[in-house]
Amino acid sequence: MAKVIISTDNAPAAIGTYSQAVKVGTAVYLSGQIPLVPESMEVISEDFAEQTHQVFKNLIAVCKASGGELQDMVKVNIFLTDLSTFSVVNEIMSQYFKTPYPARAAVQVSALPKAVQIEIDGVMELPSTN
Repeated sequence: MAKVIISTDNAPAAIGTYSQAVKVGTAVYLSGQIPLVPESMEVISEDFAEQTHQVFKNLIAVCKASGGELQDMVKVNIFLTDLSTFSVVNEIMSQYFKTPYPARAAVQVSALPKAVQIEIDGVMELPSTN
């Protein structure tokens, strides 16, 4: 199967040697999104909740550019610089997903690009190959 590279101006441009997402068949592999505002490529703020909302907005944009929606995500990986913020992630995630929820992992890391507090990547399964 051929790979289709997904790119949208509605999410931050890649800041390295990667694509925003890659589609193979009905699977879409989304690169990690950090809380950059697409228009400015600047971190939205130092506030963790605002950073988390921006990450989900960026994921929504990439999902849409891929032909799907956030609810089509089947696996989500959450990287946090402070695992004590996990309850905030849960509360905010519940605003973006409805049941059935995707599979999920959450890990604490020592640092993330641009000194942000959260990054999320994942896999989306599209309903069809269209």
